[in-house]
Amino acid sequence: MYQASAHLHRDATAGVRRQVLALDAARYGDRELSARITAVPVEGEPAARWGVGWATGSTVDDGFRQEALTEDTDWVRAVATAVVDGRPVAVAASGTKTVRVWDLDTGGRVGEPATGQHDSESSTGRTDWVCTMATTEANGRSLAVTGGWKTMRVWDLTTGEQVGEPLAGHNGGVWAVATALVNGRPIAVTGGYDRTVRVWDLTTRKPVGEPLTGHTGPVQAVATAIMKNRPIAVTGGVDRTVRVWDLTTRQPVGEPLKGHAGVIRAMATAVVEGRPVAVTGGQQSLRVTDLTTRQQIGEPLTRHAGWVATVAVVDGRPVAVTGSGDATVRVWDLTSGQQMGEELVFPERVNAVAVASDGRLVVGFGRELAVLTR
Repeated sequence: MYQASAHLHRDATAGVRRQVLALDAARYGDRELSARITAVPVEGEPAARWGVGWATGSTVDDGFRQEALTEDTDWVRAVATAVVDGRPVAVAASGTKTVRVWDLDTGGRVGEPATGQHDSESSTGRTDWVCTMATTEANGRSLAVTGGWKTMRVWDLTTGEQVGEPLAGHNGGVWAVATALVNGRPIAVTGGYDRTVRVWDLTTRKPVGEPLTGHTGPVQAVATAIMKNRPIAVTGGVDRTVRVWDLTTRQPVGEPLKGHAGVIRAMATAVVEGRPVAVTGGQQSLRVTDLTTRQQIGEPLTRHAGWVATVAVVDGRPVAVTGSGDATVRVWDLTSGQQMGEELVFPERVNAVAVASDGRLVVGFGRELAVLTR
């Protein structure tokens, strides 16, 4: 087991080695050993803040590993949480067109994987990748919304079946998706390589109005929020700007927000001291912006050594979780601007994080998935 992540141990602190060993025990399917390792006191180190509920083991020894995440060969691109038939689940989308559902408590698979090509050939010849996903509810059903090459697909998480035909409109990859309610109707907001933001009614399966334009580069990050009792979308991307859109009037709100030194790859929204904020991630930095005053709050958060690939927030709390190309996950107090505890280290880069309603973390690293508990 030690060899599974031996490259991480040489220069790590004792606390990090404890965390990595606990993760690897779970990857090999021994959750009891993982819990015992987490509980081991380490001289000069605080007690571990996080344990490992369960983990897949698609890149460790076949004879010992926990049930693999997927037979696919591509990395986990997006994760989310939902409730299916009354039980909390983790949903993971791989780059090779597969969406899988896992029982958040047991780590067991729920139903069959949902698979389907995002048709139309890309510039690289690939026709089957998924690069973004969000979950929502519509008409009493738990749904996953995925984006790929030129299309968006909607999946029923209970049946594993695709809902209707793919939704087409973007001229290129669909890089980001978020969901919201507008006038009581579930909608999806997508951002694409074609520099546009599009809004879709998930009930009628039709686009809502014309595309929202203004970005001068591909849109790689989308989030939704409520500001002054109105639903908004917040978008960012290659042009290094953050734009805010009123989803009712479909008009931009104010001028673009600037400040990032590089591409905005990830975004989430939260409430800090009663104010809606955007949490945006780029090259090694995280910025928090008050969406009402349109001012940055504090200095950029710069502890990551690689690009910030993913951001999630803890429901009802001013806390953000980030994952990075530096293969770490960090938890941030958005009120103080401080990192909470030590970073969590993984054997591969972290492309996706999500936070369940009870605070558990779902982490997609490499081709694997882990659920961390407090």
